[in-house]
Amino acid sequence: MVKMMREILPRAFSAKPCRFTCYATASQSTLAQPCHENEPILPKMPPFDYTPPPYTGPSADEILAKRQQFLSPAVCHFFKNPLNLVDGKMQYLFDEKGRRYLDAFGGIATVSCGHCHPEVVDAIVNQTKRLQHSTILYLNPVIADFAEALASKFPGDLKVVFFTNSGTEANELALMMARLYTGCHDVVSVRNGYHGNASGTMGATAQSSYKFNVVQTGVHHAQNPDQYRGVFGSDGLKYAKDVDDIITYGTSGRVAAFIAEAIQGVGGILELAPGYLPAVYSTIRKAGGLCIADEVQSGFARTGSHFWGFEAHGVVPDIVTMAKGIGNGIPLGAVITTPDIAKVLTHRTYFNTYGGNPVCTAAGLAVLNIIEKEKLQQNAFTVGSYLKQRLTSLKDKYEIIGDVRGRGLMLGVELVMDRELKTPAKAEILHIMEQMKDMGILIGKGGFFGNVFRITPPLCFTKEDADFLVDAMDFALSKM
Repeated sequence: MVKMMREILPRAFSAKPCRFTCYATASQSTLAQPCHENEPILPKMPPFDYTPPPYTGPSADEILAKRQQFLSPAVCHFFKNPLNLVDGKMQYLFDEKGRRYLDAFGGIATVSCGHCHPEVVDAIVNQTKRLQHSTILYLNPVIADFAEALASKFPGDLKVVFFTNSGTEANELALMMARLYTGCHDVVSVRNGYHGNASGTMGATAQSSYKFNVVQTGVHHAQNPDQYRGVFGSDGLKYAKDVDDIITYGTSGRVAAFIAEAIQGVGGILELAPGYLPAVYSTIRKAGGLCIADEVQSGFARTGSHFWGFEAHGVVPDIVTMAKGIGNGIPLGAVITTPDIAKVLTHRTYFNTYGGNPVCTAAGLAVLNIIEKEKLQQNAFTVGSYLKQRLTSLKDKYEIIGDVRGRGLMLGVELVMDRELKTPAKAEILHIMEQMKDMGILIGKGGFFGNVFRITPPLCFTKEDADFLVDAMDFALSKM
């Protein structure tokens, strides 16, 4: 059946391919065709008590025309006919016609509490009514309160916070601080990792799709401890040996830092092999370097088992970066480190105009309170474990599913044309995404080959939502 799929799929693409999580093309939906006897029943979306107000703005075609005329040509979109999403409520999104979609992507792991969560909205509106911006040069209570609340979520001496506007900016700052503190320039990162698209973070990023031909110096990319495609399987210690070799043969013996995601997000929801991080952290510290945990996607209770991804590996970093889920969609990022390391920025003037903006930090504080109040970490663990179990059952049913991985509500499903060769099913995943969209589910895509479903919904996702997602994926796969 799988071998026949390429004959079923269209051979011509109608939109420009895009290496990001964007959708480049899609086949025509088969869902409009009537089901025959013994065929799977079209899954039904769970009920939801909310109706968005009527939309009176421009159409999707009009918006697309403006995007093509006025936005960068690098901007791409999902689906053959891109959606015009105009309303959102908790785990659901609504298009211009009022149709409801289950959001299984969460704005790329960004919407943590749920779309337009009333308490986040109230925090933003109330702060906006009083003061939108004042810069960090003046005192404001919400900035200090949020910094204190955020610091309370970290172990050890990680108590000093720097606010930024994004994950890229947070990682740029972390790398600069490590280089200043150690007096070294060399940084070790992990192949297939993604850390941003500015000068320093592009160097640390290790996917050619996200690297332009500009000067990127001082970064060494270590072997990826990939438990699915890696040469050592799940043996983290064998992968860690490569970091030791890089330091021995590729540097002066001293390094500034090691940076890694506990679960690679853009890289395809790859959880680092067990034992890898403790061994690498030990090696880096012996070489005088600092250990940076990139929690931009895996932080803020998304993994369920822990509040931060690195905690599952039993390590304590020297610097942690975060963004995305920190503000439930508000542009906000942060770096947290120790008082000793933080002092390096006092040697010169470090300033961020919008870092610590009161509206953004009010949203961030509300997010922390909601995660605790609504027990979203426990929900991520319970629903995520259930969802992973159900997805694994699909793997047993369909040969095209090569791997199901991740934890909590940060899950990946890798599609392959051949389980032994692990040939990426690049076109097939686009076809299935289109089918799922037609059924009312928005799901992400990633991985170096673009063949991995990225499932990172709002943390209010329910078991009923999980059942709908899996049933829809089952239906789409059965039609291939």
